[in-house]
Amino acid sequence: MENKQIWFITGASKGLGLSLVKSLLNAGHAVAATSRKLVELVAAAGVDDNFLPLQADVKDEAAIASAIKSTVEKFGRIDVVVNNAGYGIGGSIEELSHDETRVSFDVNVFGTLNVIRQAMPYLRAQRSGHIINISSIAGITANTGWAIYAATKYAIVGLTESLATDIKEFGIKATVVAPGGFRTNFLEPDSLYITNNTIDAYTAVRETHTRYLKMSGAQAGDPDKAATAMMELVNLENPPLYLLLGSDAYARANEKLERLNTAFKQYESLTKSTDY
Repeated sequence: MENKQIWFITGASKGLGLSLVKSLLNAGHAVAATSRKLVELVAAAGVDDNFLPLQADVKDEAAIASAIKSTVEKFGRIDVVVNNAGYGIGGSIEELSHDETRVSFDVNVFGTLNVIRQAMPYLRAQRSGHIINISSIAGITANTGWAIYAATKYAIVGLTESLATDIKEFGIKATVVAPGGFRTNFLEPDSLYITNNTIDAYTAVRETHTRYLKMSGAQAGDPDKAATAMMELVNLENPPLYLLLGSDAYARANEKLERLNTAFKQYESLTKSTDY
């Protein structure tokens, strides 16, 4: 295949990750993909000469290092790294324990850092590549009941902004993707953790969770079209640093822009009053 690309994708046994794996293989690209459960990954994605399924937990940096090494040994290089592994977590800050919160950051944030840290030596050596970090529209504008999830996804936006400037001199690109609601299993128990330590006083949080859970299977976003969009992204001569996916994400992001602009201008004099 002319212009065949080598992709490395985490969290690929379901959701957007799985749709991306299937779309890439159908297009003739080569894919190395990780999952904590190898059997599920192979069952979901199938067997293909261009497919390298790998068992690795993103929290385990040694396992990620081994997975990336195996990818380079099999395919010779890595063109695109997609940090997709992650899960949702719902509850107020008071309701979620330190351990529950820490695990969320370990997977959603530190797992992403593990992959970047281990992939960068290869990308720097070849002086090319594209790192795509999957955040969420919740990483741009947060909703009631999802404080910890939003915190992890805001972190992904921030680290990608800096990463893009850090690696530019090596010819490597970085994009943070912020999806809205897509018709995957993200709102199902295997991808979304809701606290059991509920406090009755948080009525707004409970109402938000109930509303979101009812959306499962009715989200507006098509995961296969999201995969196509990401494939188009890496073929752009000047890919964007930010990419929203879904009309709901677009609407929410622009509402946030308007709120920021209004707030900044409203308190401009107070803001500038702190200068010497």
